[in-house]
Amino acid sequence: MSNLIYKTNPMPEKIEQSKLDRLAKLETATIGHFYHFGFAAPAIQPVLRGKVVTGTVCTLAIPGLDSTLLHHCLSEVGPGYFMAVDRLGDTKYACWGGGVTRMAAMMGLEGGCVDGPHTDTLEIEEQDFAMWSRGASPVTTRLYNSGGGFNVPVCIGGAAVLPGYAVLADDSGVLFIAPEDLDAVLAEGETRTERGRISEAKITDGTHLGQMSGATKMVQDKSA
Repeated sequence: MSNLIYKTNPMPEKIEQSKLDRLAKLETATIGHFYHFGFAAPAIQPVLRGKVVTGTVCTLAIPGLDSTLLHHCLSEVGPGYFMAVDRLGDTKYACWGGGVTRMAAMMGLEGGCVDGPHTDTLEIEEQDFAMWSRGASPVTTRLYNSGGGFNVPVCIGGAAVLPGYAVLADDSGVLFIAPEDLDAVLAEGETRTERGRISEAKITDGTHLGQMSGATKMVQDKSA
């Protein structure tokens, strides 16, 4: 087959683990206060609540009814990686179910995200596998050998994603971060996380939110 059918590239270089460890201590919602790139659409939600995953992104793009390349490339992944699957616009056919989850867990994949539906929710729960998708579907893909791309540029919920990006996925959603942005995102995220802890303590001690944020003064200044 020509490379017009299957486009496959090597696994990307892993992001330094110390940076991923720092990223895991942040929240997507905190970073969302100041960073405006790489957030997947809110429709992509966790299958299992309470999971926080970081890793280096490997990418997959497969067409509607076909999951041939997904089955093949699961043999290439391993610990430290997170698979982001672009379904090329399809929102009906589930490419990721119980069998794929079992293989992904066996290979040590940190987690996965599908811009489309999953299936076999109970099996994903049994495997305790960190997974994000657009919801469940009973209609699944088949092995039609129609092509796809592995470790190619993809779009996940409107976010442009390249293999080798960092990912932070939690209960609020999925964020992909370009390696050249990671240091700055970590620094600002850590500053804001600490600031948030201080603000939470003040509210717990009785300070009103509007007073602390300045919103109350804004309203009072413009009130008759």
